[in-house]
Amino acid sequence: METWILLFGAGIALGCVSGHLYTAPDSCEGRCGEPFSEEDECHCHPECERHHNCCEDYERHCGLGGEGAEDGARTRNGFSSSHDSITDQELLELSEQLYGVDHNKARPGDITLNPQHRAGPDETGDKQDRSPQPLYKYVNEELFSKPTYASFIKLLDNYQRATGREEEVTAEELREQDRFLEEVMKTELMKKLFTFLQGKNRYGSEQEFVQDLKEMWFGLYSRGDGERDSSGFEHVFSGEVKKGKVSGFHNWIRFYLLEKQGVVNYFSHNFNGPWDTYPDVLGLQFSWDGFYKEVGSAFIGCSPEFEFGLYSLCFLARPGRACHLSLGGHGLSVQTYPWTKSTYGSGRRFIATAYVMSP
Repeated sequence: METWILLFGAGIALGCVSGHLYTAPDSCEGRCGEPFSEEDECHCHPECERHHNCCEDYERHCGLGGEGAEDGARTRNGFSSSHDSITDQELLELSEQLYGVDHNKARPGDITLNPQHRAGPDETGDKQDRSPQPLYKYVNEELFSKPTYASFIKLLDNYQRATGREEEVTAEELREQDRFLEEVMKTELMKKLFTFLQGKNRYGSEQEFVQDLKEMWFGLYSRGDGERDSSGFEHVFSGEVKKGKVSGFHNWIRFYLLEKQGVVNYFSHNFNGPWDTYPDVLGLQFSWDGFYKEVGSAFIGCSPEFEFGLYSLCFLARPGRACHLSLGGHGLSVQTYPWTKSTYGSGRRFIATAYVMSP
């Protein structure tokens, strides 16, 4: 563990990265001029004063002489909130672009699903297995030899699923994290995401971007009793068990591999997305070694870099709020939440969770 602290600690000296990148839902920091959304707790657009619904710090950040004032002054975050904020329209356009360059996604013949029973609202919580067959009838495992898949799968056995137990991170596991980040950054999808964020003055270089991804996703924090027992990556992609229930676990590859081993038992689904190609979206119920997930959700058939990139985008652009996207002409939303009890670098937040929302 001491080795991990030494190596990881060396990585958080992010003096070259512009400060706090994330916009809190109850603050105007980084949000000045952001379009009105009724989902927001409070508002930072020019009309909020007239409607008496501004965030408490609106004047400090967005008023005349404020850190994000409309005169183009730079905030201490390193970007002008009015010119470099990420609009709803930009999210729709960028998500379509990322969808179009997911070259490693599954093709229609690579996966055959058997969704079986569709659960009603009164059935998702009753822990009844209404689907006698596995969810996955067939997966072309040649997908898993692609570099981003192979490096992703190596990460999945690095965690203890029970919260409250300290995670021991070995030098080999740190190398696996670096390898995964290295492989995803070779893809057109992640390069396009970086170019967009760099254009918004969020990062000055690809190195800064990769370092921040490592911190926000792989940095450890405590969900339990003070032990550093969790990370965003573990929660979202590998899954955890907390208070006798499955927590997180939103990845189709992880689900398939554990179902194949007989460790995961598929019960039903409550949502099946409108896409007739991959990635698709499924809302589902299942058990993991006897621990139940009442309503889970997952992209099906996307590449690791697609899911990793989309969640990262939404965490940076709309943390704590619904992030409205478009894939193949169909709308969907991603929800992310920052971990609020500890930080890294200059007050930055780790990812607490990220998942695609199913109605």
